[in-house]
Amino acid sequence: MTRTFLRPFTWLATLWLALLLSGCGYNDFQRLDEQTKSSWAEVLNQYQRRADLIPNIVATVKGEANFEQETLTKVIEARAKATGIQVTPEMVSDPAAMQKFQAAQGELGSALSRLMVVVEQYPNLKANQAFADLRVQLEGTENRITVARNRYIAAVQEYNVLARSFPTNLTAMVFGYQPKAGFTVADEAAVSAPPKVDFAK
Repeated sequence: MTRTFLRPFTWLATLWLALLLSGCGYNDFQRLDEQTKSSWAEVLNQYQRRADLIPNIVATVKGEANFEQETLTKVIEARAKATGIQVTPEMVSDPAAMQKFQAAQGELGSALSRLMVVVEQYPNLKANQAFADLRVQLEGTENRITVARNRYIAAVQEYNVLARSFPTNLTAMVFGYQPKAGFTVADEAAVSAPPKVDFAK
């Protein structure tokens, strides 16, 4: 009689526990954690692709006898700084490390942009087919970096919403799922300011 009486309560307790575990978000954390790792790996892959192009670009530009050495030096130094940062899986959970990494990649991007502007003053370089091919590869890589970063930003946002929402934030606390660091705009003031257009020039 007692077993028959307890059977519905056991069944209800089991059902409640199953519902509780399915709503805790543990599997979602696993899926989104892997998604952010995969997205981050693609970002690093594209940054490495850009870094690998730079020695060829520098070697081609050096062939122009009177090319501005300071511009080349800045590109070489920025590349060394960007590739010198040790990238670890823990970096995505460390906002300070991510900011340092992002700043170094931003410096490299700026140095390359300045190089491309200066190249415009050298007709021989502009006509050089090898340099033109490298330039196309660099432009394609910059586009891939943008796409990879956007995917990573979206993956981090989805993960962080899960980590901060109730009741999955309780699961995050229990299993140690910390919010991940995303990319930020390097100069928010400059981005928010409207562009200046001067047709008089």
